[in-house]
Amino acid sequence: MSDIRAELIESLDEAEWDWLIPHAQRDAIILVSSQLDIIDVGAAIASEKTKEVQIWIDEALITKPSIQQLGTWNTDRSKRFETLIVQPYVLVKEK
Repeated sequence: MSDIRAELIESLDEAEWDWLIPHAQRDAIILVSSQLDIIDVGAAIASEKTKEVQIWIDEALITKPSIQQLGTWNTDRSKRFETLIVQPYVLVKEK
């Protein structure tokens, strides 16, 4: 698990919404709540910890962006996000 975490920490980045639009268009964006650590979420997904991930989904701590959120972000394409790629997903957390 620590190797996965180390790889994910190396991959952690920041991106403007404009750069993330192609991923949103292919429905690959997962929005991570401010209550969670994006590395913890990425590690759980990469390690296929389905029970843990399902709890976060059930508690709406990880979600797909809503139509309203997408609309808001599209009006401010310079909005920045903490990002982490865990194929085939791009995890994002609002800054």
